[in-house]
Amino acid sequence: MAIDNFSKYKDDLKRLIKFGGDLLNSIQFECYPKEFKAQLRKKIETLHKDEKSQQLAIEEFIKRLPSFYQKYQNWYSESISIVKTILPDRIDDFVRHYIKPKGRKAISYENYVIEDYLQGLSITRGYSKEKVVGPDAAIPQFVQQLNILRSVEQRFESSLFEIKQILQANLFDSELDAARELAKNGFSRAAGVIVGVILEKHLLEICNAHKLKINKNKPTINDYNQLLKDSNVIDMPTWRFIQHLADIRNLCSHNVQDEIKTEQINDLIEGVGKIIKTVY
Repeated sequence: MAIDNFSKYKDDLKRLIKFGGDLLNSIQFECYPKEFKAQLRKKIETLHKDEKSQQLAIEEFIKRLPSFYQKYQNWYSESISIVKTILPDRIDDFVRHYIKPKGRKAISYENYVIEDYLQGLSITRGYSKEKVVGPDAAIPQFVQQLNILRSVEQRFESSLFEIKQILQANLFDSELDAARELAKNGFSRAAGVIVGVILEKHLLEICNAHKLKINKNKPTINDYNQLLKDSNVIDMPTWRFIQHLADIRNLCSHNVQDEIKTEQINDLIEGVGKIIKTVY
Protein backbone atom coordinates (compact mmCIF):
# COMPACT_ATOMS: atom_id res chain seq x y z
CA MET A 1 0.00 0.00 0.00
CA ALA A 2 2.77 2.42 0.95
CA ILE A 3 4.64 1.80 -2.30
CA ASP A 4 1.41 2.19 -4.26
CA ASN A 5 0.79 5.54 -2.54
CA PHE A 6 4.33 6.64 -3.31
CA SER A 7 3.90 5.80 -7.00
CA LYS A 8 0.58 7.59 -7.08
CA TYR A 9 2.13 10.78 -5.69
CA LYS A 10 4.91 10.61 -8.27
CA ASP A 11 2.41 10.14 -11.09
CA ASP A 12 0.22 12.97 -9.78
CA LEU A 13 3.24 15.28 -9.56
CA LYS A 14 4.34 14.57 -13.12
CA ARG A 15 0.81 15.10 -14.39
CA LEU A 16 0.39 18.39 -12.52
CA ILE A 17 3.78 19.71 -13.64
CA LYS A 18 3.00 18.83 -17.26
CA PHE A 19 -0.44 20.42 -17.04
CA GLY A 20 1.13 23.43 -15.34
CA GLY A 21 3.32 23.84 -18.41
CA ASP A 22 0.20 23.82 -20.57
CA LEU A 23 -1.42 26.44 -18.33
CA LEU A 24 1.71 28.59 -18.58
CA ASN A 25 1.47 28.49 -22.37
CA SER A 26 -2.20 29.32 -22.06
CA ILE A 27 -1.77 32.41 -19.86
CA GLN A 28 1.09 33.64 -22.06
CA PHE A 29 -1.10 33.27 -25.14
CA GLU A 30 -4.04 34.99 -23.43
CA CYS A 31 -1.84 37.97 -22.48
CA TYR A 32 0.42 38.17 -25.54
CA PRO A 33 -1.29 36.36 -28.46
CA LYS A 34 0.83 37.92 -31.25
CA GLU A 35 4.15 37.46 -29.49
CA PHE A 36 3.23 33.92 -28.46
CA LYS A 37 2.34 32.93 -32.02
CA ALA A 38 5.60 34.44 -33.29
CA GLN A 39 7.67 32.42 -30.82
CA LEU A 40 5.65 29.31 -31.57
CA ARG A 41 6.22 29.76 -35.31
CA LYS A 42 9.99 29.85 -34.78
CA LYS A 43 9.84 26.48 -33.05
CA ILE A 44 7.48 24.95 -35.59
CA GLU A 45 9.60 26.12 -38.54
CA THR A 46 12.19 23.52 -37.59
CA LEU A 47 9.58 20.77 -37.93
CA HIS A 48 7.51 21.97 -40.90
CA LYS A 49 9.00 23.57 -43.98
CA ASP A 50 5.96 24.84 -45.90
CA GLU A 51 3.92 27.73 -44.56
CA LYS A 52 0.58 25.97 -44.74
CA SER A 53 1.77 23.12 -42.52
CA GLN A 54 3.25 25.63 -40.12
CA GLN A 55 -0.04 27.50 -39.86
CA LEU A 56 -2.00 24.29 -39.29
CA ALA A 57 0.44 23.21 -36.59
CA ILE A 58 0.16 26.57 -34.83
CA GLU A 59 -3.65 26.46 -34.93
CA GLU A 60 -3.68 22.88 -33.64
CA PHE A 61 -1.29 23.72 -30.79
CA ILE A 62 -3.35 26.72 -29.68
CA LYS A 63 -6.58 24.75 -29.99
CA ARG A 64 -5.26 22.17 -27.52
CA LEU A 65 -4.34 24.78 -24.90
CA PRO A 66 -6.51 24.61 -21.77
CA SER A 67 -8.38 27.69 -20.64
CA PHE A 68 -6.45 29.23 -17.75
CA TYR A 69 -9.63 30.82 -16.42
CA GLN A 70 -11.46 27.49 -16.38
CA LYS A 71 -8.73 25.04 -15.38
CA TYR A 72 -6.44 26.91 -13.01
CA GLN A 73 -8.55 26.37 -9.88
CA ASN A 74 -8.51 22.59 -10.31
CA TRP A 75 -4.74 22.65 -10.84
CA TYR A 76 -4.28 24.87 -7.77
CA SER A 77 -6.41 22.65 -5.51
CA GLU A 78 -4.52 19.50 -6.44
CA SER A 79 -1.12 21.16 -6.34
CA ILE A 80 -1.58 22.80 -2.96
CA SER A 81 -2.53 19.45 -1.47
CA ILE A 82 0.73 17.89 -2.66
CA VAL A 83 2.84 20.89 -1.60
CA LYS A 84 1.27 20.73 1.86
CA THR A 85 2.11 17.03 2.14
CA ILE A 86 5.62 16.89 0.70
CA LEU A 87 7.02 20.40 1.17
CA PRO A 88 4.95 22.11 3.89
CA ASP A 89 7.52 24.86 4.49
CA ARG A 90 6.73 26.23 1.00
CA ILE A 91 2.95 26.27 1.36
CA ASP A 92 2.78 29.95 2.37
CA ASP A 93 4.86 30.93 -0.68
CA PHE A 94 2.61 28.88 -2.95
CA VAL A 95 -0.57 30.45 -1.57
CA ARG A 96 0.60 34.08 -1.63
CA HIS A 97 1.10 33.98 -5.39
CA TYR A 98 -2.62 33.30 -5.71
CA ILE A 99 -4.45 35.09 -2.88
CA LYS A 100 -4.69 38.88 -2.59
CA PRO A 101 -2.46 40.15 0.23
CA LYS A 102 -4.25 41.55 3.27
CA GLY A 103 -4.04 45.28 3.72
CA ARG A 104 -3.04 45.92 0.12
CA LYS A 105 -3.68 49.61 -0.54
CA ALA A 106 -2.33 49.93 -4.07
CA ILE A 107 -1.91 47.38 -6.84
CA SER A 108 1.37 47.08 -8.67
CA TYR A 109 3.30 44.47 -10.65
CA GLU A 110 4.92 43.38 -7.39
CA ASN A 111 1.68 42.54 -5.55
CA TYR A 112 -0.65 41.65 -8.44
CA VAL A 113 -1.69 38.00 -7.92
CA ILE A 114 -3.41 35.24 -9.85
CA GLU A 115 -6.71 35.91 -8.11
CA ASP A 116 -6.61 39.38 -9.69
CA TYR A 117 -6.04 37.80 -13.11
CA LEU A 118 -9.00 35.45 -12.74
CA GLN A 119 -11.17 38.46 -11.95
CA GLY A 120 -9.87 40.29 -15.04
CA LEU A 121 -8.42 43.13 -13.00
CA SER A 122 -6.54 45.93 -14.80
CA ILE A 123 -5.43 49.24 -13.32
CA THR A 124 -5.25 52.38 -15.46
CA ARG A 125 -4.47 56.02 -14.73
CA GLY A 126 -5.92 59.30 -15.98
CA TYR A 127 -8.21 60.18 -18.86
CA SER A 128 -5.91 58.50 -21.31
CA LYS A 129 -6.33 55.19 -19.48
CA GLU A 130 -2.59 54.76 -19.14
CA LYS A 131 -1.88 51.20 -18.06
CA VAL A 132 -0.50 50.82 -14.53
CA VAL A 133 -0.74 47.06 -14.18
CA GLY A 134 -2.61 44.40 -16.12
CA PRO A 135 -3.24 40.66 -16.38
CA ASP A 136 0.26 39.94 -17.68
CA ALA A 137 1.54 40.64 -14.13
CA ALA A 138 0.09 37.26 -13.12
CA ILE A 139 2.49 35.36 -15.39
CA PRO A 140 5.54 35.55 -13.08
CA GLN A 141 3.30 34.65 -10.13
CA PHE A 142 2.21 31.46 -11.85
CA VAL A 143 5.79 30.71 -12.92
CA GLN A 144 6.79 30.80 -9.24
CA GLN A 145 3.99 28.41 -8.31
CA LEU A 146 5.08 26.03 -11.05
CA ASN A 147 8.69 26.27 -9.84
CA ILE A 148 7.59 25.40 -6.30
CA LEU A 149 5.79 22.34 -7.64
CA ARG A 150 8.93 21.34 -9.52
CA SER A 151 10.94 21.68 -6.31
CA VAL A 152 8.41 19.36 -4.67
CA GLU A 153 9.28 16.78 -7.32
CA GLN A 154 12.98 17.16 -6.53
CA ARG A 155 12.23 16.79 -2.82
CA PHE A 156 10.09 13.78 -3.52
CA GLU A 157 12.89 12.08 -5.42
CA SER A 158 15.16 12.28 -2.37
CA SER A 159 16.05 8.73 -1.40
CA LEU A 160 16.01 9.60 2.31
CA PHE A 161 12.49 10.96 2.05
CA GLU A 162 11.35 7.90 0.12
CA ILE A 163 12.87 5.44 2.57
CA LYS A 164 11.45 7.21 5.62
CA GLN A 165 7.91 7.38 4.27
CA ILE A 166 7.81 3.81 2.96
CA LEU A 167 9.36 2.26 6.07
CA GLN A 168 7.04 4.16 8.38
CA ALA A 169 3.94 3.20 6.40
CA ASN A 170 5.05 -0.45 6.24
CA LEU A 171 5.76 -0.44 9.98
CA PHE A 172 2.31 0.94 10.76
CA ASP A 173 0.71 -1.63 8.45
CA SER A 174 2.48 -4.50 10.22
CA GLU A 175 1.53 -3.14 13.65
CA LEU A 176 -2.09 -2.84 12.58
CA ASP A 177 -1.99 -6.46 11.42
CA ALA A 178 -0.65 -7.45 14.84
CA ALA A 179 -3.46 -5.54 16.52
CA ARG A 180 -6.04 -7.27 14.33
CA GLU A 181 -4.63 -10.65 15.36
CA LEU A 182 -4.76 -9.72 19.05
CA ALA A 183 -8.34 -8.53 18.74
CA LYS A 184 -9.28 -11.71 16.87
CA ASN A 185 -7.95 -13.78 19.76
CA GLY A 186 -9.79 -11.81 22.42
CA PHE A 187 -7.04 -9.42 23.55
CA SER A 188 -9.05 -6.31 22.80
CA ARG A 189 -7.38 -3.94 25.26
CA ALA A 190 -3.88 -4.84 24.10
CA ALA A 191 -4.96 -4.33 20.50
CA GLY A 192 -6.44 -0.95 21.40
CA VAL A 193 -3.26 0.20 23.14
CA ILE A 194 -1.10 -0.75 20.12
CA VAL A 195 -3.39 1.05 17.69
CA GLY A 196 -3.47 4.10 19.96
CA VAL A 197 0.33 4.30 19.85
CA ILE A 198 0.23 4.08 16.03
CA LEU A 199 -2.26 6.96 15.85
CA GLU A 200 -0.24 9.07 18.29
CA LYS A 201 2.99 8.52 16.32
CA HIS A 202 1.30 9.39 13.05
CA LEU A 203 -0.19 12.63 14.41
CA LEU A 204 3.24 13.56 15.81
CA GLU A 205 4.79 13.01 12.36
CA ILE A 206 2.17 15.27 10.78
CA CYS A 207 2.87 18.00 13.34
CA ASN A 208 6.61 17.70 12.67
CA ALA A 209 6.06 17.82 8.91
CA HIS A 210 4.09 21.04 9.28
CA LYS A 211 6.59 22.45 11.81
CA LEU A 212 3.99 22.58 14.57
CA LYS A 213 5.22 22.47 18.16
CA ILE A 214 3.18 21.64 21.23
CA ASN A 215 4.11 23.00 24.65
CA LYS A 216 3.55 19.86 26.69
CA ASN A 217 5.94 17.32 28.13
CA LYS A 218 3.67 14.38 27.38
CA PRO A 219 1.14 15.36 24.71
CA THR A 220 -1.77 13.04 23.99
CA ILE A 221 -3.67 12.14 20.84
CA ASN A 222 -6.22 14.83 21.63
CA ASP A 223 -3.45 17.43 22.06
CA TYR A 224 -2.02 16.66 18.61
CA ASN A 225 -5.52 16.51 17.12
CA GLN A 226 -6.44 19.93 18.51
CA LEU A 227 -3.18 21.49 17.31
CA LEU A 228 -3.71 20.16 13.78
CA LYS A 229 -7.26 21.51 13.67
CA ASP A 230 -6.27 24.91 15.06
CA SER A 231 -3.51 25.10 12.43
CA ASN A 232 -5.99 24.24 9.60
CA VAL A 233 -4.14 21.06 8.71
CA ILE A 234 -7.26 18.95 9.25
CA ASP A 235 -10.92 19.89 8.97
CA MET A 236 -13.66 19.60 11.59
CA PRO A 237 -15.04 16.17 10.47
CA THR A 238 -11.52 14.68 10.60
CA TRP A 239 -10.94 16.24 14.02
CA ARG A 240 -14.16 14.70 15.34
CA PHE A 241 -13.28 11.32 13.84
CA ILE A 242 -9.85 11.31 15.50
CA GLN A 243 -11.44 12.43 18.78
CA HIS A 244 -13.80 9.44 18.54
CA LEU A 245 -10.84 7.09 17.98
CA ALA A 246 -9.03 8.62 20.95
CA ASP A 247 -12.08 7.98 23.16
CA ILE A 248 -12.06 4.28 22.24
CA ARG A 249 -8.32 4.11 22.83
CA ASN A 250 -8.78 5.66 26.28
CA LEU A 251 -11.36 3.01 27.16
CA CYS A 252 -8.74 0.38 26.39
CA SER A 253 -6.03 2.07 28.47
CA HIS A 254 -7.81 3.50 31.49
CA ASN A 255 -11.32 2.20 32.13
CA VAL A 256 -10.41 -1.40 32.99
CA GLN A 257 -13.77 -2.00 34.67
CA ASP A 258 -15.70 -1.25 31.47
CA GLU A 259 -16.22 -3.91 28.83
CA ILE A 260 -14.71 -3.16 25.44
CA LYS A 261 -16.96 -4.25 22.61
CA THR A 262 -15.56 -6.05 19.58
CA GLU A 263 -17.20 -3.47 17.33
CA GLN A 264 -15.36 -0.66 19.12
CA ILE A 265 -11.96 -2.29 18.66
CA ASN A 266 -12.65 -3.01 15.01
CA ASP A 267 -13.74 0.62 14.52
CA LEU A 268 -10.53 1.78 16.18
CA ILE A 269 -8.27 -0.43 14.08
CA GLU A 270 -9.92 0.36 10.77
CA GLY A 271 -10.30 4.04 11.67
CA VAL A 272 -6.60 4.44 12.44
CA GLY A 273 -5.78 2.56 9.24
CA LYS A 274 -7.83 5.12 7.35
CA ILE A 275 -6.16 8.09 9.09
CA ILE A 276 -2.59 6.96 8.39
CA LYS A 277 -3.45 6.51 4.70
CA THR A 278 -5.40 9.72 4.15
CA VAL A 279 -4.21 12.37 6.62
CA TYR A 280 -0.71 13.87 6.08
